[in-house]
Amino acid sequence: MRAVVVALVMLVALVACDGDAPPDEASVSRVAVTTVAVTTVAVTPGASAPAAGTPTGFERVAATAVTADGTVCELCLWMADTADLRRRGLMGVTDLGEADGMVFRYASPTSTGFWMKDTLLPLSVAFYSAGGNYLGEREMQPCTADPCPTYTIDRSFALAVETTLGGLATLGLTAGSTLTLHDRACPASEAGV
Repeated sequence: MRAVVVALVMLVALVACDGDAPPDEASVSRVAVTTVAVTTVAVTPGASAPAAGTPTGFERVAATAVTADGTVCELCLWMADTADLRRRGLMGVTDLGEADGMVFRYASPTSTGFWMKDTLLPLSVAFYSAGGNYLGEREMQPCTADPCPTYTIDRSFALAVETTLGGLATLGLTAGSTLTLHDRACPASEAGV
């Protein structure tokens, strides 16, 4: 059943990025926003806990990637916008759950490195400027060594999106793309989150 859900999510991501519809100027801006409406995934008393290995304690934010050829990809990303959330990132995660990846947002451009200590999934990361312009990407492998290698690019960035290894192109996060975080929450998923 889990494989069917993952395949359905991948199909939805591919359909969302098919490029048939031009970007809607009301919902797509080339400038990253600073205030974002989000959907919080929380466990309330009496409710079922999230599946083991999915991100917990993070909010989900709607985003749009526009590729160099104009293909529009609507995304839902876990938000890591505080030092604590960025430090935790995708550690211990085995499934991205109801999101396409995780966005790390910084208040000002940074050149900080990423590492994979206690991260179980191999990941790809794309880096963006404060204005949402693509700057570069890296592939990262899980690490149990101490210290773990760090992954950087030679430019300062304000946004970085991690997803499963090799998944950046499916999400439209490629050279020449732009990324916009929206002031709206992610749409409700088929699973009802």
